[in-house]
Amino acid sequence: MIPAVMPTYGRADIAFTHGEGVYLFDVDEGRRYLDFCAGIAVNSLGHAHPHLVEALTKQAAKLWHTSNLYRIPEQEKLAERLVEHSFADTVFFCNSGAEAVEAGMKLVRRHHSAGGEPERSRIITCTGSFHGRTLGTLSAANNPKHLDGFGPMVDGFDQVPFGNLNELRAAITGETAAILIEPVQGEGGMNVPDAQFLQGLRATADEFNLLLFLDEVQSGMGRTGKLWAYEWDSIKPDVIATAKGIGGGFPMGAVLATEDAARGMTAGLHGSTFGGNQLAMAVSNAVLDVILGDGFLGKVHTVARSFQAMLSGLVDAYPNIFESWRGMGLMLGLKCIVPNGDMMTRLREAGLLTVVAADNVVRLLPPLTVEEQHVDEAVAILGQVASEWTSEGG
Repeated sequence: MIPAVMPTYGRADIAFTHGEGVYLFDVDEGRRYLDFCAGIAVNSLGHAHPHLVEALTKQAAKLWHTSNLYRIPEQEKLAERLVEHSFADTVFFCNSGAEAVEAGMKLVRRHHSAGGEPERSRIITCTGSFHGRTLGTLSAANNPKHLDGFGPMVDGFDQVPFGNLNELRAAITGETAAILIEPVQGEGGMNVPDAQFLQGLRATADEFNLLLFLDEVQSGMGRTGKLWAYEWDSIKPDVIATAKGIGGGFPMGAVLATEDAARGMTAGLHGSTFGGNQLAMAVSNAVLDVILGDGFLGKVHTVARSFQAMLSGLVDAYPNIFESWRGMGLMLGLKCIVPNGDMMTRLREAGLLTVVAADNVVRLLPPLTVEEQHVDEAVAILGQVASEWTSEGG
């Protein structure tokens, strides 16, 4: 008999009553867990952050939602702040990463159509990518595991190997509209391309009059130690989709674009009933207050470097358990030799929450507010589990 909640998730048999900073507490025993999953990189400021709680509570007492039929001053404020701190000139608000990517895909098609080239509608994507669970975003990623039973695929995508600029250039035709890529692949295994790859993509997009469309749903909003991952490579994209950390746990997504990229997006061409409502805007502006505060991103970078060094030490100490560490900033992963699902379970039983990714990787995605002592605690649990596994003959 099917349960009342549709069984589309393989849930762990644990539920939480409340959270404090980087910790979660369970229902049954009140046990404390160190949360290095953070809602899959969503709880960017941890749990029950006082500034976010205050912003949401204050707004909830005034106005929740009016729809985009009317001006929303809080939305205008957030858009202006995102424009000020990015490459973009304009922002569209929605509710999730998949919605943001879908909106971006519409935008790049419309850009070329408005420019008199409606035939330019295809988007080049990369192997190992993940862009969401809609039919369009699943087709963009072209992962057989995620597409099984949902065919036929949505047409309009040409996939090339991640990090291979030569094959990407060879895939460009007169119908190509854009290049869509994650600067750091999350679901795909915390894969980081070579330093020159994004610069090569920018040059290629300029050469062939394409739009460079970055999926920063997971890598954006300070996760890599800068507000946007693209900043590490000193480039500027034409379009970004972001979500997850931008709402700090509140459903929130956004598409950022240059004026030229968004030239075809006029009234009536796209919309979202809930996108950018007053509650979401209050929380997201509060998130930005913290992330853009003096020294915040610098501290993220410092703690991340320390964490990475300790992960490297774990790999050296337990070569029978861990093959390597990957990622950028606080978007990190351990490629396991033992099954990553079993590793995630043992870590949870020991008090550390993580999440798996492709290529047998366990992701480590702590809140950006994580302190050195929390990293020490996490590494100690990782070492404890690896040591016990080794003693068992693992």
